[in-house]
Amino acid sequence: MLTSQVRPTTLRRPDALPSAVKHQRVSGKAASLMPGGRRRGVVRAVVSSGDSKGGVETAEKVLKSNGQLVSSSSRSGGVNVRAVIRIRKKMKERLTEKIEDQWESFINGIGRGILLQLISQDIDSVSKSGKSCESVVRGWLPKLSDNPYVVEYGADFVVARDFGQPGAAVVTNFHDKEFFLMEIVVHGFSQGPIFFRADTWIHSRRENPQSRIIFKNQAYLPSQTPPGIKDLRREDLVSVRGNGEGERKLHERVYDYDVYNDLGNPDKSEEIARPVLGTEERPYPRRCRTGRRPSLTGIYLSSYLSHYPDIESRIEKPDPVYVPRDETFEEVKQNTFSRGRLKAVLHNLIPLIVSTLASSDIPFTNFSDIDKLYNDGVLLKEDETNGAKKNQLLAKVLNQVLNIGDRFSWLRDNEFARQALAGVNPVNIELLKELPIVSKLDPAIYGPPESAITREIIARELNGMSIEEAMKNKKLFILDYHDVLLPFIERMNELPDRKAYASRTIFYYADAGILRPIVIELSLPPTPSSLRNKYVYTHGHGATTNWIWKLAKAHVCSNDAGIHQLVNHWLKTHACMEPYIIATHRQLSSMHPVYKLLHPHTRYTMEINALARQSLINGGGVIEACFSPGKYAMEISSAAYKSMWRFDMEALPADLLRRGMAVEDPTVPGGVKLVIEDYPYAADGLLIWSAIKELVESYVEHYYSEPDSISSDVELQAWWNEIKNEGHHDKRNEPWWPNLDTQDDLSSILTTMIWTASGQHAAINFGQYPFGGYPPNRPTLMRKLIPRPGDPDYEKFLHNPEYTFLTSLPTQLQATKVMAVQDTLSTHSPDEEYLIQLDQIHRLSSNDPQVQKFFENFSVELEEIERIINQRNKNAELTNRTGAGVPPYELLLPTSPPGVTGRGIPNSISI
Repeated sequence: MLTSQVRPTTLRRPDALPSAVKHQRVSGKAASLMPGGRRRGVVRAVVSSGDSKGGVETAEKVLKSNGQLVSSSSRSGGVNVRAVIRIRKKMKERLTEKIEDQWESFINGIGRGILLQLISQDIDSVSKSGKSCESVVRGWLPKLSDNPYVVEYGADFVVARDFGQPGAAVVTNFHDKEFFLMEIVVHGFSQGPIFFRADTWIHSRRENPQSRIIFKNQAYLPSQTPPGIKDLRREDLVSVRGNGEGERKLHERVYDYDVYNDLGNPDKSEEIARPVLGTEERPYPRRCRTGRRPSLTGIYLSSYLSHYPDIESRIEKPDPVYVPRDETFEEVKQNTFSRGRLKAVLHNLIPLIVSTLASSDIPFTNFSDIDKLYNDGVLLKEDETNGAKKNQLLAKVLNQVLNIGDRFSWLRDNEFARQALAGVNPVNIELLKELPIVSKLDPAIYGPPESAITREIIARELNGMSIEEAMKNKKLFILDYHDVLLPFIERMNELPDRKAYASRTIFYYADAGILRPIVIELSLPPTPSSLRNKYVYTHGHGATTNWIWKLAKAHVCSNDAGIHQLVNHWLKTHACMEPYIIATHRQLSSMHPVYKLLHPHTRYTMEINALARQSLINGGGVIEACFSPGKYAMEISSAAYKSMWRFDMEALPADLLRRGMAVEDPTVPGGVKLVIEDYPYAADGLLIWSAIKELVESYVEHYYSEPDSISSDVELQAWWNEIKNEGHHDKRNEPWWPNLDTQDDLSSILTTMIWTASGQHAAINFGQYPFGGYPPNRPTLMRKLIPRPGDPDYEKFLHNPEYTFLTSLPTQLQATKVMAVQDTLSTHSPDEEYLIQLDQIHRLSSNDPQVQKFFENFSVELEEIERIINQRNKNAELTNRTGAGVPPYELLLPTSPPGVTGRGIPNSISI
């Protein structure tokens, strides 16, 4: 069976184990799961006896202690019932694990490994709780299923004829290690087979004496919960909330909140100490609490920690960071990584790259250096253990085929502009709504607020069209990173080999449907000698101005790459989803229809976020090493959260309207009409958004048809309040939070969450390598400012502009690390679950045919959307999708095979 952090199996004397089920209890209490609970009924029936015979009471003792022991003769009028439990085993097992499996099969065979209880939906007249019966799992040899890694065991019950229908199953694991329970199917009741979908790890009773509650596949609002399982519903929720104390163990399923206080490691070095995010000064969404001990030295770093000294100690790779047990990667995902993806890249490939290139880390000096990197890979130093064979395998990560089409397309202005609409970061371009362009930063600190881009400069680039006409006809657009970056530029430029500006770029949308950049402004903070360090560049016509223009575009791209990674990708999808996931588990029962709707969209997110905190966004991690902001990366992310993030603007139509990229039109999908029709991200995204919205509205209407059913749903209201007040604690007082009173309110909230986890993340994640893997196309940092007349390097630039350009880009080491990580982040796992598969996923967890029909219709609609997108990509009039060297826009195609494909919408943020 699957295992994680388990002890070796201990041989017990047979007489110390449950003595099977010669005697069966047919009614009794469904009691508290919590330690020290007031009631000790069936759920806590099996407890450690502390005797010397193995520490487990016999089943007979357990049943006697519950106060009702029924002889087999008194059960003759009962109903024979059989429960089949399906357990998933490991795909790859060591010899010791195979021996353990054989022993566990023996223990199960004699009925002393797993105790199963069925709890009725009906109340017992004596106990006033759900009727119950219990049995042990038996079977000398487990039954093999169609899947070679799935085994089945059975448990036989005789239940009273007035037992009613079971609503919950309670599982106690007597083995020394956990097992993965897929489902329980109960046969013998008149209603037909009753399914209890689990897909959960069942911890060993040695690790935790609490048994696990699994509810049947039926959704109930809190007010509709059958009386026999009401207490279990509440107690199951309480069990996953924890008490906010102590360090979490890897086998636990406790969901709680904490601030980002584990990004730095002051115990290792003051150089990689980092400030806490999630304070009044540096607001941030909350992450999952691990409860690790405080840093030993962090409290002395007063310059960082004056407001929040409790820095958490770090667990460094490859040791795992705690996430609730069911949030961890399943074996297929783990195996994918072990063959060369995220863990292999972070733990093996990048250290090898560093050891190979660090001593001679050099810039690219000509374009053949870059071509050589793709053709030959990196000749890594031999590892003493694995030798050159392993190095060759890892080096293959660098030899993917790029999807940017023409290798030299990055040189063209229209490709630079096209990627603002159809690249990996198509979510920052805005309509230019007013002139002059004015900063919102404090002029006392950052100088005059007016941009150096004047009306006159723009007018010269409009080919005779007036400014007024261009703005009236929505022809001018802007990519503005000035205010979010300028407060950090001075500190960024003090870092070794980092030089950055805060950029603004103006685009003109010509009548031919071509978007092109016409003006770039690059700003530095004011100095005593120059209060207005703003430089304006246009394309020009001479050789010198052409090369300067290329350098200016490269600086814009480095700004764009940093904002994309730290704000649009990490913050707005990964980090902001985590509080929704935590609140969903803490406040919504697994029986709640909203829990069932959201659950597929939470898979793997907490695990990938924990890995990111450990190796990507941490102090000294890959993002700091390879992107312009360096050690200030997460502070910029926090500043963006403070000034830019608001839940109501994360809905795709609302975001497009806010940016002026669309106008309201109730006759088209999403209720908005695009200002630029050939805007692939938005055009395809609105189709996906509309399909999700239609599904969610039908689902919400189905479950909340009664007046006031939403406002009276105690779990739902607690969930939304916790998201606002705990999960996004630093934004709790904002006036823009939606109310949650009506069907429209709930539908809008859920559609936004599902879109964020699926379509939005897919659009800004899976193109990272296809667009960013070629350094000149999308440099993640720049190492030099643009030379100006009179600068020492200006004559060198005039003599060899190609050398100046390439040596301004990331070094070979930095570029190689970025390429390896972006390749990984752009990869679909073989066990990925896609949006188009929701009907199959919900079929396993719901027995409502009407709900199933909603998801079947949704899948059919996604198939039609895929057909529409493929047609659009063949339309010669849509020049942002087609043309010589132009790749089709496929990031929002619903389906994808495994690997780096540049397409496919997973249900959740899983990489």
